[in-house]
Amino acid sequence: MKPIRYPGLFAVLCVALLAGCAEERAATRPEPAAAQTSARQAVAEPTEPKAILMRMAEFLANAPRFSVNLRDNYDAVQASGQKIEFGERRKIIVSRPNGLRVESEHSDGDKHLVLYDGKDITVFTPSQNVYAQAAKPGGIDEAVMYFLRDLHMRLPLAMLLTSRLPAELERRTQALDYVERTTIDGTPAHHLAGRTETVDYQVWISEGAQPLPLRIVLTYKNAEGLPQFRAQFADWNFSPEIQDAQFVFTPPEGAQKIAFLAQLPQLSLRGTTPSEPTGGQQ
Repeated sequence: MKPIRYPGLFAVLCVALLAGCAEERAATRPEPAAAQTSARQAVAEPTEPKAILMRMAEFLANAPRFSVNLRDNYDAVQASGQKIEFGERRKIIVSRPNGLRVESEHSDGDKHLVLYDGKDITVFTPSQNVYAQAAKPGGIDEAVMYFLRDLHMRLPLAMLLTSRLPAELERRTQALDYVERTTIDGTPAHHLAGRTETVDYQVWISEGAQPLPLRIVLTYKNAEGLPQFRAQFADWNFSPEIQDAQFVFTPPEGAQKIAFLAQLPQLSLRGTTPSEPTGGQQ
């Protein structure tokens, strides 16, 4: 039997991502007082977990453009209860207010492309030479929420791409701890641990002038088997060379346009028969 690759849980994992800081706790592994004093003197930046988290969120939300590479891994719980790990690589380009490009390659080699140009959301699967498209003017924030909630499509950690990130963090987090000061691939970082109603999360945020997420781990505490999603960030670039054409989809020769699965009821009511549906499990 082929392992279940994308359970429905992961179709909306980014909506539950991180979230607001309504409560703070004492550090789970506090540093000695001397070490804390030395760190405060060496780095002129927040030391409280909420301030560190919100500084990261506001930095990303206010960045006019950026690109980043991700390596994701996630657990898919099988009917037997066994957890199977799958993964993907992604390259993300954001150009506010209207440009979004997400290139992904799954661990089985299958590739996908998500584009937004301020007017249309497009999902393209090269291996099948098919694409689905939906009109959604209004900007990246509106397009991302429509993609997740109305089209029921999958875009892990999508809130990191929107200007809504600080508000979402402020609204959803129920508890937040400072775990430790550590390093990720040689970069000094703050390790934070938070809790929402449905997700426990950990985030490693770089020290310095650019408070960037370097690693994120989500644990779905109410799901059977407590599956996790893990993401490692690399090659952050806040001055990427960007052209508008990178966000516009031009169908390749022979490409077939299909419908998003969520659009099928509307198409049926209008008497339109789509050639083939696509769904939230890219």
